[in-house]
Amino acid sequence: MHVRTLLPMMAFCVGPVAVAHAQEATAEEPAAPTFGQGPHVSVKIEPGVAAALSAPQSQMTNTGFRQAVKVLFGASRYFAFGPSAAFTTLPATATGDSGRSWAFGATGRVERPRDSPGGRLQATSPWFDADLQYVRTGPLNRLGFDAAVGVAMPVDESRKFWFGPFVRYSQIMQGDRPNYDNRDAKILSIGLSLEVGAGLSQTRRVAVVAREEAQQELSTQPVAAPVPAPDRDGDTVADADDNCPDVAGVVANAGCPVYEKIVVKPDKLELKEKIAFKWDSANLEDASLPLLDEVAQALKDNAGFKVQVEGHASSDGNYDYNQTLSERRAQAVLDYLTAHGVAADRVVSKGFGSSTPNGTNTTAAGRESNRRVEFIVSFIILEKAKQ
Repeated sequence: MHVRTLLPMMAFCVGPVAVAHAQEATAEEPAAPTFGQGPHVSVKIEPGVAAALSAPQSQMTNTGFRQAVKVLFGASRYFAFGPSAAFTTLPATATGDSGRSWAFGATGRVERPRDSPGGRLQATSPWFDADLQYVRTGPLNRLGFDAAVGVAMPVDESRKFWFGPFVRYSQIMQGDRPNYDNRDAKILSIGLSLEVGAGLSQTRRVAVVAREEAQQELSTQPVAAPVPAPDRDGDTVADADDNCPDVAGVVANAGCPVYEKIVVKPDKLELKEKIAFKWDSANLEDASLPLLDEVAQALKDNAGFKVQVEGHASSDGNYDYNQTLSERRAQAVLDYLTAHGVAADRVVSKGFGSSTPNGTNTTAAGRESNRRVEFIVSFIILEKAKQ
C-alpha cells in the first residue's frame, strides 16, 4: 500500500487557546469580559516532528515533519472549539516511498482558564484536545482522529501570546480494500505550539492583578493564635473539664490530684472507705481518721468547693432517734474538718435519718450500707460586680 494513502494529520492545539470567559461579578470588581471585548478568537500553529508508530509506515519512512493550524473560538473559560488543518510529510527510507497527507477537520479543547490569577508561571494552562478529520493522501480519502495533551504558558503580561510543548497521537482508518494492507496508520508527533489571541482586557488585567495582590496581602498577615481555654491551675485540663480547677492534677484523673481514699467527682467527693462511728454514738472510730484527713486535704486543695456533709441511718430503732443520730454524726464530721484547717463557712451539715436509704433495710448488709456519711460538693459562685 502506498504510504501517502496512510498518513493523516490533525491540527493539534498545543498553544493555549484563549477561551472566552464567563463574566464574573464580585463585590470587589465589576462584571467584565475576561478576554478582550466580546467572543474571543485565537489562532494557533503547531510545528513538530512526526514518526510512524506501526507497520508498514514505520518500515518505509523516517522521522518527518508536521505542521498544523487551528482557529479556536472560546465557548467558556474551560472549552474552545474550531476548524483545523494539518500537513504531514515523512521522508522515505532506502526501500520505501515518502508519505504526505493533508488533514482537515474540527477540534475541541478543554483547558485550565487562561485568566487565572498570578504571574506568567502561575497562569500556566494544561490542556487536552481531540480532533475528527478528513484525511487526503494522494488520490485516497480517509477518516482520521487524534488526541493530544500539552501545556501553554503566556509570553506577555497581557496574555496575548502563548507557547508550550505538546504530544499528539493520530490514527487514520484504512477501511477494507482488496489487495491492500488495511492496517490503520498510527503517528506520534511532538512539538511546540504557538498561539495568539486578544489577550486580557484592561479591565480584566486590573482585576486579576488586584486579586493577586489581595491574596498576597492575606498570606503575609499574621495568623492570630487561638485563645486557649481557661486553665487557672495550669495542669493542661481546661477549667470546664477539670473536676479540681484550683489545684493542679493529672489528665487521667479529670484534672485532680490522685488521692488514696477519695475520688473527686463533678458533684461530690466519693469515698473509697466507709466512715465508721462507735456503736450507737457520734464518736468517730480511729480507723476513719486517715480518711477524714484526706477529705480535709482535698477541700484545702480545692478552695472553690463548698461541702454539705450528709448523715444517714438505717431503719433500726426509733425514727426520731435515728434522725437525731444522723445529725450528730454529720456534725461530728464537720467539726473534725474545721478542726483540721477547713474554713467553717465552706462546710455545712445535715442529717437525713433513715429517709433516704442507700440500699435495702431488709438485710444486715443493707442496713449497714445505710449508716453512712456523704460529702456533696457544690461550687461557690462569686457575686458579679454591679455595673
